[in-house]
This record gives sequence, C-alpha cells and structure tokens, in this order.
Amino acid sequence: MSLLTHFEHPVDDAQYTFRRILKALSEPGVLVTLPHATGWQPLNPATTSVLLTLADQETPLYLDAALNSDTVQHNVRFHTGAPLTTCSDKSSFSLFNNEITAEQLATCPPGNELSPEQSTTVVIQTDSLHHGVPLRLRGPGIEHSRTVAPHLPVAVLNYLLNRPAAFPAGIDFMFTCGESLMAIPRTTHVEVC
Repeated sequence: MSLLTHFEHPVDDAQYTFRRILKALSEPGVLVTLPHATGWQPLNPATTSVLLTLADQETPLYLDAALNSDTVQHNVRFHTGAPLTTCSDKSSFSLFNNEITAEQLATCPPGNELSPEQSTTVVIQTDSLHHGVPLRLRGPGIEHSRTVAPHLPVAVLNYLLNRPAAFPAGIDFMFTCGESLMAIPRTTHVEVC
C-alpha cells in the first residue's frame, strides 16, 4: 500500500483550506478553490483537501463504494486518523459520487432539534458545478439571493427543495469538482429558478 501526497505545506495549507471551507459554508453557492493539486484517486483534489482539513480521530467517515479503495482507506487512516464506518448513519462525514440515491441519502442522520450537531455532513463529488438545474438560494450569508446551477443528483436536488428535517436539524452539503468546492448548508432555502 502506498502513501499518497498530502498538503505540500501541511500547517499553512490546512489553515488556508479551513478558511476557504468556512467561506463556502458562510456564503452558500460561492465557489472556492482548494489547494490540493492531485487528489487520492478516485477522490478529486477538493474532496482530498476537505478530508485533510476536517477529518480527524473523532469524525467517523463513510466512503461510498464508488469512492472507496484500499489506497484511499490507508491514506485516510494515515493522514487524518479518521475512523472509517461501513454505514453512513454512524458518520460525521459521508462521501458519495453523483450516483447517490434517495435511499442512501435517507440513511444520513440529520440530527434533531436538541442535537443538530449529530447530523452528517454530506460531501458529493459531482461532474460539474455549472450546467445543472438553475437554483435560487436565500438565507444567511446571501444578501438578497444567489443563483447557482451545480449538476446535482436527483436525490440531492429533491432533498434540497423539500428539506425533510426541520431546522435546526438537517444535512449540510459540500459539492466538489476538481479543485473547486461549493456548499449549501441546512440554513439555505433552495428553489428552482
């Protein structure tokens, strides 16, 4: 099993990436670029940067079969120490590709009114953060509204439009493509333009 590259400058790059992730979460729909240039295949560079920055020994991680490999597991364990789970219902972070189904999404815990922090953050590797269904975003971090068009799986689009869990419960989404990241947290109201 081979170790794959991590950040070139671990402390500086992790701090920079953390600030970029916070920007994406606090300004829903804004695209940010993350520094990891290669990624751990089949993980793209942005997903790899997110893991190197946010995953640790106390954040159980679920890897969907399409994004899972012995090499990815080995590098996640070595570089982050994050425990890997076989079920998304026990994870702090769940990674999926564009083929996520409604059934898979339903297993991701949204937390509840008293413990919203027990929700899963879902990271989805998508083919494009453009050329999808145009969506209008409103809510905290957006002055009036923001229009985005990420290429989203049908299950995720339906979840965002219908939000089955009442706030403060809910799932925060991060969408990655190449070195880019866009976030749509649970505080964001989403509608089709």
